[in-house]
Amino acid sequence: MSEPRVKAGIWVQMALRLGTADGRPGMLLHRGDEDAGGVLVLLRGRMGVVILSQTRDALGRPAWLRATGPDPVDDARADAYVEKQLRFDPDLWVVEFEAPDYLPPFEGTIL
Repeated sequence: MSEPRVKAGIWVQMALRLGTADGRPGMLLHRGDEDAGGVLVLLRGRMGVVILSQTRDALGRPAWLRATGPDPVDDARADAYVEKQLRFDPDLWVVEFEAPDYLPPFEGTIL
């Protein structure tokens, strides 16, 4: 039996509220499908941007993958990655947070 999933639109609203409460303000960059869209999270710090993409761990549990690698990338590379993903999946949600330590304002396993 699979675990219940939260609709993407509700999850994004929750993440933005957690960011505000945690002093990591966020903004919606692209609105995806309310029910089943995937989510990209951009974490902006002083050295650039880290992009997290939804995935599953080896046991099938929800997790986040550092989609652009372990180190922050510049704006041009981050923008190119997001654009490529949106061409592949226009239902994708894209959310950006101020994150000086490159950690998201929500709980989650980062691979």
